[in-house]
Amino acid sequence: MNLALTQRSYEKEYQEKLCSAQEAAAIVQSGDHLCFPLGVGEPTLMVRALAARKRELEGVVVNQQHHLCPDYFTEDSVPHIKVNAWFTSHVSREAVQKGWADFVPNHFSEVPRLIREYWPVDVAGTVVSPMDEHGFFTCSLSVGYTMEAVKKAKKVVVQVNPQAPRTHGNCHIHISEVAHIIECDEPLQELAIPPVSAVEEAIGGYLAEMIEDGSTLQMGWGGIPNAVCKALLRKKDLGIHTELISNGIVDLMIAGAVNNSRKTIHRGKSLGTFALGTKKVFEFMNENPMIEMHPVDYVNDPYVIGQIDNMVSINATIQVDLLGQCCSESFGHLQWSGTGGQADFARGANRSRGGKGFICTASTAKNGTVSCIVPTLTAGSSTTTSKNDVDHVVTEFGVAKLRGQTAKQRAMNLINVAHPDFRGELMEAARKMNRI
Repeated sequence: MNLALTQRSYEKEYQEKLCSAQEAAAIVQSGDHLCFPLGVGEPTLMVRALAARKRELEGVVVNQQHHLCPDYFTEDSVPHIKVNAWFTSHVSREAVQKGWADFVPNHFSEVPRLIREYWPVDVAGTVVSPMDEHGFFTCSLSVGYTMEAVKKAKKVVVQVNPQAPRTHGNCHIHISEVAHIIECDEPLQELAIPPVSAVEEAIGGYLAEMIEDGSTLQMGWGGIPNAVCKALLRKKDLGIHTELISNGIVDLMIAGAVNNSRKTIHRGKSLGTFALGTKKVFEFMNENPMIEMHPVDYVNDPYVIGQIDNMVSINATIQVDLLGQCCSESFGHLQWSGTGGQADFARGANRSRGGKGFICTASTAKNGTVSCIVPTLTAGSSTTTSKNDVDHVVTEFGVAKLRGQTAKQRAMNLINVAHPDFRGELMEAARKMNRI
């Protein structure tokens, strides 16, 4: 094969498919079903152009997790563009709560299968890194369910951004799969690193004491994961198998605390399925063979996670009842986020030899006026992680072991890590329920 001729062929095809965002949005017809990636994988130029012509359309459905662009999350958009949110963000939360958008309960690991079996995809759009000499783009920072959407879609639009890092792993799209190409050199949306509070620092300290050298970690986003990462900087031979690559994980890799040398699968590699954070994360990931990005039905599969010895799962919750049920996604019936991968990793860590799972929360909310450990979950709350899957619950007052414990033992362990101001009323409630 003449490589030079092949490269010229790919470049010619690229130029033939190159178009404006308005031209790409024009391929969407009334009644079409669209699928966009989560977070910074969302093709923002196309989404804005689509929103600008929404009144020309009727019955368009957008399936997506964690949205960035707010343009069609309005009450008057509903007849034109309806959104099914798999995980609400700051952009989609109000629309879901007010009924302008709909919510789809799911485990993150199952989304690719749901796309295959349930949801039509007429058009898929995604941000990609620039094309290489072999005609391949990468899904860059948002692999998740993107590959499955691309595979099923009748038409694929890619938004090429030179600032999107070229990533390793199962995350490549060939130009032959693409119908339209948009070029975009806007900065990728960064998320500021949340400050770590004294409560979060205390929780991070408890977790660090229980995480051994050689463990493999999964962590989410927020102050508690940042506190944990800071507390782990002097650990050795840590591994990463997580849905989210963040600043804290990058800091651990740069410090040498993470080298993945003792992982039982994918030794030497940090695995993720999407990334959020600052430019530091994006630049560190670019062409970095130590990090691989894979679809979520592999990364978050509890069976795969369970093959990793000493797997540690760390996630946050909103409310925990005295039996150990965790609501991590709603305030009563009001949807706040989604299940995401919390249950996936809780189950995976439980399958792991030497694995540990931690669900973390401050002991109180609303300036100390309400307890986050409660007799029963607030009416209407979603149970994100079941009582059967929770291993430990951690607050700033300590660690409550739940797995393998009786209902009465669980209640006492949880009361012991509740805020002292609420322990009396929790004890009284437990007595009435015959839990102590």
